[in-house]
Amino acid sequence: MCGIVGLFLKDKSLEPELGALLSRMLVTLTDRGPDSAGIAIYGAPDGNRAKITVQSPFPDRDFPGLEKSLSEKLGVDVKLTRKSTHAVVAVPADKVDEARAVISELAPDIRVMSSGGVVEIYKEVGLPQEVVERFGVDAMSGTHGIGHTRMATESAVTTLGAHPFSTGPDQCLVHNGSLSNHNNLRRELKRQGITFETENDTEVAAAYVSSRIGQGASLGEALESGLDDLDGFYTFVVGTESGFGVVRDPIACKPAVLAETDQYVAFGSEYRALAMLPGIEDAKIWEPEPSTVYFWEH
Repeated sequence: MCGIVGLFLKDKSLEPELGALLSRMLVTLTDRGPDSAGIAIYGAPDGNRAKITVQSPFPDRDFPGLEKSLSEKLGVDVKLTRKSTHAVVAVPADKVDEARAVISELAPDIRVMSSGGVVEIYKEVGLPQEVVERFGVDAMSGTHGIGHTRMATESAVTTLGAHPFSTGPDQCLVHNGSLSNHNNLRRELKRQGITFETENDTEVAAAYVSSRIGQGASLGEALESGLDDLDGFYTFVVGTESGFGVVRDPIACKPAVLAETDQYVAFGSEYRALAMLPGIEDAKIWEPEPSTVYFWEH
């Protein structure tokens, strides 16, 4: 049992409130997942610069001096903004892959949480309230975001095992449920050159969606194909640079509710996660159908 939330804003006037709204939604579902929590925020692009969000179990050792060392190694201007155990490294967009390799060389204990033009992912062991306060999520603005609070059933309680999982540029996924064929899919995706950080089945689902998008599928098409290729019980909420998608397996035993107004689309594992949203009393509210893909794009 885990808790999932998602918020896709149509009304630009709400963008400064995205972090605060999403945080409150997630904290409401604390009892569904006391082990770890995480949030992905899709913010504004910064010209031709990209963001690499990283995490270190030894931030006081790994982060000081990293900005200068990266700048020297890459030969470009690098900016590092630390947030507790995480940091956002801003580099020219064409230097992302090289920067990731250099970070691994300079500080092998650092792990990449996400990369892309607009996404930032923050996740840690602990309750949602602790996690959102640690990273100042309440103050973050953006166009859309997703969050997860975890009750571990399949793998260890670690930062890397927390959701969201990101396996492609500006792509991430959160999951409530369990996949039964993730080991076979992992082997197949590894043959395609995809690497994995954990044994978590959700990372396999994220990599599957990224693989399909990398082959030219839209987010909706990637989720549609997953209905044939992913076995198990699941509700997925997925984010991309411009999109937000929801899908449930054919049996749909995991709880889910969607709400839509002229200002936003919101998802929660339970309605109580949506109850504090502005204008919720006038929203169209429904339970997502089994084997049906819902997605919205800016």
